[in-house]
Amino acid sequence: MDTSRLLRTTGTVIAAAGLLLSGCTSGGSGEPGAAAASLPSAPPSPDAAALRPYYAQKLTWRDCGVPGFQCSTMKAPLDYANPGSGQDVDIAVSRRTATGPGKRLGSLVVNPGGPGGSGIGYLQAYAGIGYPAAVRAQYDMVSFDPRGVERSSPVECLSGPAMDKYTQVDQTPDDAAERAELVAAFKEFARACEAKSGRVLPHVSTVDAARDMDLLRGVLGDQKLHYVGASYGTLLGATYANLFPDRVGRLVLDGAMDPARPALELNRDQTEGFETAFTSFAKDCAKQPDCPLGKGDPDAVAARLKEFFRKLDAQPVASGDPDRPLGEALATTGVIAALYDESAWPQLREALSSAMNGDGSGLLSLADSYYEREADGKYANLMFANAAVNCLDQPAAFTGPEAVDTALPSFEKASPVFGAGLAWAALNCTYWPVKATGKARELTAKGAAPIVVVGTTRDPATPYKWAQALAGQLESGTLLTYDGDGHTAYGRGSECIDTAINRYLLEGKAPQDGKKC
Repeated sequence: MDTSRLLRTTGTVIAAAGLLLSGCTSGGSGEPGAAAASLPSAPPSPDAAALRPYYAQKLTWRDCGVPGFQCSTMKAPLDYANPGSGQDVDIAVSRRTATGPGKRLGSLVVNPGGPGGSGIGYLQAYAGIGYPAAVRAQYDMVSFDPRGVERSSPVECLSGPAMDKYTQVDQTPDDAAERAELVAAFKEFARACEAKSGRVLPHVSTVDAARDMDLLRGVLGDQKLHYVGASYGTLLGATYANLFPDRVGRLVLDGAMDPARPALELNRDQTEGFETAFTSFAKDCAKQPDCPLGKGDPDAVAARLKEFFRKLDAQPVASGDPDRPLGEALATTGVIAALYDESAWPQLREALSSAMNGDGSGLLSLADSYYEREADGKYANLMFANAAVNCLDQPAAFTGPEAVDTALPSFEKASPVFGAGLAWAALNCTYWPVKATGKARELTAKGAAPIVVVGTTRDPATPYKWAQALAGQLESGTLLTYDGDGHTAYGRGSECIDTAINRYLLEGKAPQDGKKC
């Protein structure tokens, strides 16, 4: 199985909180958090003199080197509060034109989440070729790398070798020395981001990206924005709807985040979500002949995994890379990566079995796919952008290590296996060099057309209650529920879900609020 493709096409790379590295619900995904920034009472008008040239620009499309796709670059103001400053950011855009037959419905913009996930990579590897044929026939499939991400004025931080060390730092410190080492790692990460990307760091919030998305809508010539966002992409979509409710077309928010929940609660909720997903895996594993965690109820299986992590903390095992033995931090990341999609459970069983027998290469491969580390040791900027966006969108979850100590019992109650590591991961935004510009708040998008919010009951990264909350906040929100496992629901095997969303995208008919599949 191509793990990298798996994790990039099932909805997102990381969700709300960004794991370990980002701990973003901390004040910040990734995928482990982010909540919506505080929004202005009225969005800036595209007719404003300083913004008019941006909305009037014409995209020059060129071949991408990927058959069927075209690429272009859009200019956006670095600072929307001062769009006449002359400072811009480059926003990379890609599309695949509607294949026909049938009436062209406009552009369908897609976002895979993160924050930090490449929209262009997602479009070209999955959405532009894997979305239902009827949808691709009538829409130009479009995506962009949000500002700060990969091809769009990217945030840069640590080098490859420095990232290798960073991903191995002990996330469950047992003594003062290990706590100091973890804090030092977070501080060094923040310093590197400021040194290499200080110009863009104050301007990569979700609000900034939502304004870029309206600029893209205008440049593409669409009167309304049609959009499918997964995971963090739901926060981006809801923020857009709140800013520009009169420009909302057909919006699908799949694997929803709750923008009203503060960073600490988002992190703790997501910790509970991964525990729920692990419980589902444990029940299934116990039924399989090759389950390396043995038989018994999920608590017994979880206890064996926790004990294995404890052993790795004391003595890592070989991984095939002498500079990166499999310790507790990388092993935990590998396990969590596989919990995003139940189709990865067989691979997780095999990787755990090998690691327990002294070969950590399988779990290391899963961790590498999560962090988007290539075979040559280079990292995509996923985790850099993830932290930059999340730490700007909300104040940090914790004021310092002592605050983590206070919260640890609640995190460990939420997840005996993952709680401690995810609590400490949420400390990263505490040391961020740019003050947060946003805060947790409800998004109502008053006056918007119907918006479909999709929630999966046992989603590990965006707990179901977040979808319920967002659907309740949005004045025109309608909740569509998938009773199942894995992260997000559209395009993952449920005919019921896909039919409902396809009908909405193609005919404009939203499913009945509360529909369950």
